[in-house]
Amino acid sequence: MVNFQPTEEQQLIRDTIAGFAQEIIRPAAHEADETGLIPSSLVQQAWELGITQSTIPEAWGGAGEIPSAFTGALICEELAWADLAIALHLLAPRLVIQPVLALGNDTQQQHVLPAYTEPTFTAGTAAVMEPRFGFDVNELATTATRRNEDILLNGAKCYTPLAAEARHLLVYARSESGVAAFLVPRDTPGLVIGEREKNMGMKALATYELTLNDCRLPASAQLNGALSPLLNRSRVALSALAVGVARAAFDYARDYAKERRAFGTAIAQKQAIAFMLADMAIEIDAARLLTWEAAWKIDAGQDTPLEAVSGATREACLAKNYAANMVLKVTDNAVQILGGHGYIRDHPVELWLRNGRGFATFEGLAMV
Repeated sequence: MVNFQPTEEQQLIRDTIAGFAQEIIRPAAHEADETGLIPSSLVQQAWELGITQSTIPEAWGGAGEIPSAFTGALICEELAWADLAIALHLLAPRLVIQPVLALGNDTQQQHVLPAYTEPTFTAGTAAVMEPRFGFDVNELATTATRRNEDILLNGAKCYTPLAAEARHLLVYARSESGVAAFLVPRDTPGLVIGEREKNMGMKALATYELTLNDCRLPASAQLNGALSPLLNRSRVALSALAVGVARAAFDYARDYAKERRAFGTAIAQKQAIAFMLADMAIEIDAARLLTWEAAWKIDAGQDTPLEAVSGATREACLAKNYAANMVLKVTDNAVQILGGHGYIRDHPVELWLRNGRGFATFEGLAMV
């Protein structure tokens, strides 16, 4: 039986993150977007909450919580409601932690995980996306080729968060056996980290292009096992982040419409605005339910690998694609409801629209 009721522990986590998001992250979001800088004190406060590293086993210094896609979805929505760029910065280390937890052997876990239980924020990242039209995570152009006992990585990556400061980089590449993931030290010869990218949205998040030219690694750098369950967790997280951004835009537009008066009445009482707000709320709830359904299936242990895909791939892809379209529509409607005020930077809806546009490109275009 499907049950989307959070447990007491999950509700406590959700309330804690929501409070932090509202009191600490949201007030810093506009300035971070304008300057491209996230206050280090904010990052450290989030780190001390244990948002990122809580699932690391006690043997490696963590809290040993059982990874839950549903709990992760609750956290992602609340963080993204406050600000997407800051949320992705805080969550970036999980791009290394979760794959190593799921697929790493004892040596890899011992080498990687303790770094993320240190008292101060430790950056980590993964390089998945590639700078080419038609990018598909299942058809990567970056290659991993066996050369005697070593592996050579060749290709290019983009949109890699925190690459310049990451302690560990996880690079996804196409090997003889399919898509695989490799732990790449930042100082590996052949790995070139480019200049910080200039993006349409999420300007506070530092992202970089990577170039891999005969980047030589030992065979032990590869994580072994099926990647599809990890990709499904990523899709659920992206969906939840999109729901958070859309909810922020909806909340703001709804409150504005209640306050803004035209011809003697609040514009929220105008039929066109009321219907638009109702449609926005419906779309957000629909995307959230798809996200929670995929998360529930993962947590129920139904995401076991089935050849090239895994059991929750359908639900995770549906949620991700629906949420990507939904967030663009909802944030655009929020700008529309604010009229001319929606187009100026004094109001955050234009920021949410720019940020929301990115979801359609994460993990590749849906229409190719």
